[in-house]
Amino acid sequence: MEAKPLPACPVETTLTLIGDKWKVLILRDLMGGTKRFGELKKSIGTVTQKVLTAQLRAMEESGLLTRKVYAEVPPRVEYTLTETGYSLKPVLDAMMDWGETYKAQKG
Repeated sequence: MEAKPLPACPVETTLTLIGDKWKVLILRDLMGGTKRFGELKKSIGTVTQKVLTAQLRAMEESGLLTRKVYAEVPPRVEYTLTETGYSLKPVLDAMMDWGETYKAQKG
């Protein structure tokens, strides 16, 4: 499958890569280090297995994370952010700061 070209607008490019709430929550959880599929599903909460799998695959394809499968029974799969994925930390930090400020104003 051929990758679609990225939008000309940098903001739109960022939204293309992480503009889904599940992707942002996956990034949030993986900022703390490598996680297994079940750990991600549990910490994210209401996401379905199918949606989480699709989001993880899309993030792997875009180079934000790596997936490692261990030859065990049952198979163990771990997800880790790439350097590109970790480079989104300032974006997530800014989102957290903004959210805290907003909640304090509305609180």
